[in-house]
Formats: sequence, structure tokens, C-alpha cells
Amino acid sequence: VRGMTPHKTERGKTALKRLQTFEGVPPPYDKKKKMVIPSALKVLRLKHGRRFCSLGRLGHEVGWKYQDIIEALEAKRKVKSEAFHAKKVKVEKAKAEVLKDAKVAKQIAPLNEVIASYGY
Repeated sequence: VRGMTPHKTERGKTALKRLQTFEGVPPPYDKKKKMVIPSALKVLRLKHGRRFCSLGRLGHEVGWKYQDIIEALEAKRKVKSEAFHAKKVKVEKAKAEVLKDAKVAKQIAPLNEVIASYGY
């Protein structure tokens, strides 16, 4: 990364100070919603036939010893994420079923009016 930035200028030095890199997804960020930035997708950015590499594979080839650990942790995170998503979908489905009931809708109508008056 140092070779990709103008590290000899003040602007480059401050940019390198702001740079944060992690192995895998660290705890404060593993609970946050993942976002896809379309303009940064490899399919859209690289021309067809161009060579590329991932930082993890490159690091492993030059002596980084934690690639297997990170892959195991990432697999574990994906399992937890899938379970969380399934639970969330189940709760949303149950909530939608309850709201379909006319009796419940009648009970929460005054509360919805109050919430709507606040702009939600």
C-alpha cells in the first residue's frame, strides 16, 4: 500500500496514518451491516483478462502465517451470520402475521397515529 500512495509528501504521510488494516473482520465491525460499493467491484473495475491477486494470498506467499486461522474464523462468522439472518427473517415474518390480525391492528392504530405525528 505504501507504494501506491505518495508517502513522501505530507498528504501521503497523513493518509498512511489514517489507514487501518485488519486480519479478517474484527469485533466492532463484525456486527455491522455489510455494504457493497458498486464502483469498487472487481468485475467493473478490471478489464477482461487482467491479472489480479488478493492481499491475503499475497501475504501468505511472502510468509504470513495466519491465512488458515483467518479462513476458519471467517467460516465461523458466516455460520453465525446465517443463523442471525434466519432468526431475523423468522421474527419479521411473525411480526407481519401479527399485524395482519384486525384485532391487533385496531389496538395499535392510536399508537401508530402518535408515531406518525412525530414523522416516522
